[in-house]
Amino acid sequence: MAHLAIGGLQLELPAGDNLERIGQEIDLAMARFPWLQMVVLPELCSFGPGIDCAVDAPDHVEGFYADLARRHGVWLVPGSYFVRDGGSVYNAAPVFDPSGAVVARYRKRYPFLPYERGVAGGDDFTVFDVPGVGRLGLMICYDMWYPEMARQLAWMGAEAIIVPTLTNTIDRDLELAIARTNAAVNQCWFVNINNAGRLGYGQSIVVGPDGTVIHNAGVGREVITVELDFEHARRVRRRGMHGLGQTLKSFREAAVNYPVYQEGAGPGALADLGPLELPQRGK
Repeated sequence: MAHLAIGGLQLELPAGDNLERIGQEIDLAMARFPWLQMVVLPELCSFGPGIDCAVDAPDHVEGFYADLARRHGVWLVPGSYFVRDGGSVYNAAPVFDPSGAVVARYRKRYPFLPYERGVAGGDDFTVFDVPGVGRLGLMICYDMWYPEMARQLAWMGAEAIIVPTLTNTIDRDLELAIARTNAAVNQCWFVNINNAGRLGYGQSIVVGPDGTVIHNAGVGREVITVELDFEHARRVRRRGMHGLGQTLKSFREAAVNYPVYQEGAGPGALADLGPLELPQRGK
C-alpha cells in the first residue's frame, strides 16, 4: 500500500524570525506523532510577509531546515520564505528528504499582485518523488487560483499537490472551494496548509482525489495528521470518481484545441480589463 502520513502544522506565528519556534513545533509534532513521514508548514511562516526579511541565495535557512529533516528522519516542506537572487526577490519553497538533502526548490509562479509588490514570479513547475509512495507537486498560495497550474502538475505525474498558504483576507472561503475543485478535476490529493493567528485565517484543508474533504481546520493552531492513500488516487483516475467522471482521461482523449493557448493568440478580451494595479478609492 502506497501511503504517506503527513502532518500539516497550522501555526499561530508573528511576523519576524520564527525559526526557533518552528523547530519547537516540529519537535512537538514528531514526539506526539512519531509515525509521520512528512511535515508541511504554511507560506512565509519563517519570517512573515515582509520582503525586507528576504535572505540571500544560497541561504542559511536551508541548513536549519535540513538539520530538522535529518534529525527527525522525515520529508519536510517548510512553507516558503523570501529569497533574494540576481537582483530579484522570490517567494521560495524548498523540499527536504529524510536525509536532509534538498530534492526540490520551487519559486511561486503567481505572486499575489498587485499586493505582493517587489516579488518576481518563478519560471518552473515542481514535482518530486517519494520512493515507494508516489509523485507530489508543489504550489504556493495564489498559484492555486490558476487551474493550469494544478493541471500542469497532474500532467507531470503528481498524484498529490502540496500548497503552503498565507491567506488573511475574506476570500478564504473561495479558496476552500478552489481546493476541492483542483482535487476533483485533477483527481489528486490536495493539501492546503494556511497560517493562523496574526498571519492568516487558518481553515487549512485536505481534499481527497474524489473531492471528499478529509479535514477542514478551524482558525487557530492545529496539527493536522492525515494519511494519503496514493493507490486510491490511482484507482479514481482509472475508474472515475465513485465510478463516474474520468476527467483526466477525457482531457487526454478529447480533440479540443483551446484558442487562448495557441501561439499568437494575444490577450483577446482580457486586453480591455485595464492595468494590473491596486484599486483606487471611490472608483
